[in-house]
Amino acid sequence: MKPVTLLRTLVVVFWLAMAFTLVMALLPQSPSVPFKSSDKVQHMVAFAALSLLACFAFPGQRLRTLFVSLASLGGAIEILQMIPVLHRDAEFADWLADCFAIALVMGIAGLGRRTGTDRLA
Repeated sequence: MKPVTLLRTLVVVFWLAMAFTLVMALLPQSPSVPFKSSDKVQHMVAFAALSLLACFAFPGQRLRTLFVSLASLGGAIEILQMIPVLHRDAEFADWLADCFAIALVMGIAGLGRRTGTDRLA
């Protein structure tokens, strides 16, 4: 696959994953997952995946900008979960879990960018 086509595909996959995350976070009932895990683990997995996709989909973007954007998404989700009709619980700890996962992936991506091992060939 050509690098431009791969990049476009990654951008589409990122936006689809972000939409999926938003829908799952705002469903009136928390979706069940096939494996038993805590709410915080689910947050971290979702935002680690989004962060990884963002790093590859937007390689020219500063990691700091990606971090702020994804952390803002996590914060917005928690605020939206305060809407009574959703019957969801907004928790500051959930947002911290999101930020931790984003920071971890961005830290690894930063190392990759410095060593030049993040190139899509």
